[in-house]
Amino acid sequence: MRTRRLSKAFTLVEILIVVVILGILAAIVVPQFTNATQDAQVGNLRAQIKSIQNQLELYRARNNAYPTLAQLTADSANADFADLGWGAMIDGNYLKAPAKNPYNGSSIVAAEATEGNGWHYDEDTGVLGACYYDETTEAMTPGTP
Repeated sequence: MRTRRLSKAFTLVEILIVVVILGILAAIVVPQFTNATQDAQVGNLRAQIKSIQNQLELYRARNNAYPTLAQLTADSANADFADLGWGAMIDGNYLKAPAKNPYNGSSIVAAEATEGNGWHYDEDTGVLGACYYDETTEAMTPGTP
């Protein structure tokens, strides 16, 4: 009489089923992490803008005017930030360091939102906005995503 030998290994079909299930789960979970990363980036950007805007208001309260674009783009006397702009805000102790835009890593302030600029600033109203890449228009866009 023959005895049936029990196999303790997985069959190819069982392994393929597990791989397919893991693939389906990954397809569901990965986009959620991507959205969470972008949401965190937007939250960081909004917090930075609010903080800088508060410091611009403090500057206006002390100096009866917002800093001009030339004052914001001027180099700081602080040797650590000499070539990075934000001179009036750093030298006046309104900011500890130049603000970097989390979307493109730039700390450059300009009147318009163009590629390479981190921030756009309206010296008449004192409104600061971020420059970010809008995928729908495929262009640098002012404001907050």
